[in-house]
Amino acid sequence: MLTCLRVRDFAIIDEIEVEFGPGLSVLTGETGAGKSILVDALDLVLGGKGSRDVVRTGAERAEIEALFETGDEQLLLRRSVLASGRTRAYVDGRLATVAELSELARGLVDISSQHEHHTLVDPGTHLGFLDAYGGLDDARERVSAAWSELHRADEALRGAADRSRTRVEREDLLRYQVGEIEALGLKPGEIEALEADRERLRHGETLLLAARHAESALYSKEGAVCQQIDRVLVEVDQAARFDARLRPFSEVLQGALADLEEAARDLGSYAREVDADPWRLEQVEERLFEALRLVRKYGGTGEALLAHLERARAELDDLDASEERLEALGRARAAALDAAATAARELSADRRAAAVRLGAAITEELQSLGMGGARVQVEVAPVAGAEGELSVDGARLTRTGLDHVEFLIAPNPGEVPRPLRKVASGGELSRSLLAVKRVLAAAGPVGLYVFDEVDSGVGGAVAEVIGRKLVDVARHHQVLCITHLPQIAMHADAHYEVQKHVDGGRTRSTIRRLDEAERLEEMSRMLGGIEVGDAHRAAAAAMLESARG
Repeated sequence: MLTCLRVRDFAIIDEIEVEFGPGLSVLTGETGAGKSILVDALDLVLGGKGSRDVVRTGAERAEIEALFETGDEQLLLRRSVLASGRTRAYVDGRLATVAELSELARGLVDISSQHEHHTLVDPGTHLGFLDAYGGLDDARERVSAAWSELHRADEALRGAADRSRTRVEREDLLRYQVGEIEALGLKPGEIEALEADRERLRHGETLLLAARHAESALYSKEGAVCQQIDRVLVEVDQAARFDARLRPFSEVLQGALADLEEAARDLGSYAREVDADPWRLEQVEERLFEALRLVRKYGGTGEALLAHLERARAELDDLDASEERLEALGRARAAALDAAATAARELSADRRAAAVRLGAAITEELQSLGMGGARVQVEVAPVAGAEGELSVDGARLTRTGLDHVEFLIAPNPGEVPRPLRKVASGGELSRSLLAVKRVLAAAGPVGLYVFDEVDSGVGGAVAEVIGRKLVDVARHHQVLCITHLPQIAMHADAHYEVQKHVDGGRTRSTIRRLDEAERLEEMSRMLGGIEVGDAHRAAAAAMLESARG
């Protein structure tokens, strides 16, 4: 629902801000006052084409803001047109593209005039309207579910068929890879162990000398570290007999001597075990070279190489069963296609039946709107399927079924029905769309319907009928109608007057919501023209009272 529209420096509008509520709102005023300019502004903020011509003379830019309520949330759209002709769009304060605005408009507003925001003239919406009118949501959901199952089965079969075509080559490659990696017999962590062995073997002489020298310096040679500590320990022990405070030092020296003696023994053992065998080094380097070659070929690490081996084994097992799986997938696809085809054919039959009823209902509505010779036809036709697409009986199958739906109208007897979007007359288009919306009142997707020119070329009884039908639509949607006829304005929940003034040599348009007294005066003006008398006021009051009843 549109709750607020703010327009600044747009055409003859200086600055206005209008708040709207639910139900039917009408805009009235003298010809040329700027009523349709508001529709132009709304069209622009919803993604319509902008040009420098809309910028008020002397202004830097024109700016339109529209605040919508969608459920519990608010949506703010803003559009500005610079004097240079460049435009900018914003959604909730962030920059957006005009395409984004247009997409949002499809679900927010439907304008019936000479603008382009006609949800109902877009054939892409007609199938949804027909299904809603015919109560076909459950049948459509069944088709969607069946199509999803068929799509999954088809994708699985295509993938299996593609793999089957290259199965022999793939199988040979995998068997080679598995054999090559298995022949190596690599164990987890072995590459790191081999790299450590290689380093020890390459520097065996250095390690041997270092260990022997350390063992000798600590323990073996004359005057070794352990001997010196032992002598110091004896001296401290003797002195501790005279001063007990030396006993802790004696204990420290005893522990250090024991640790050093153990380290010396371990170093001696290490020296005896150091391997400096060139033959052993060559074996390690050869195995490490082969392992690293396969790692570079199949994975970045030893663990990745082993993971590749497991995947290759699993894929080989899968390929061994591919023929059986291919046959099973083919049977599953055939069953899914049968189920989807049955559901889609039933939905198409239901749509054709609903299309006849909907066309007749809209045609009947048009008769009451002064278009008695008009005829509406709801065309339901299959879409030819292309090669590679899912299809049933030669028609393309999608999650919405087999059909393309379009509303066609012959405004006058003897004419061939044409798409709604090709109706030339603005009044005929507005009334045609009103008839459609009246029939589809509970099924419409948008929150706001805007009618401009709906009263073009009609008057009297037809105008009153149009007013009542607008009220019917307004029970389900917010409706904004620009009208010149009191027979329509009398039904409004909110009445706005647009006026044009000349101040200081500049023309500007204003809008305000009328109270009851002002509304009565405006209705009287609409009835009487320039000269408004008591008779006009009495007639206006009677009309308003009638509408309330």
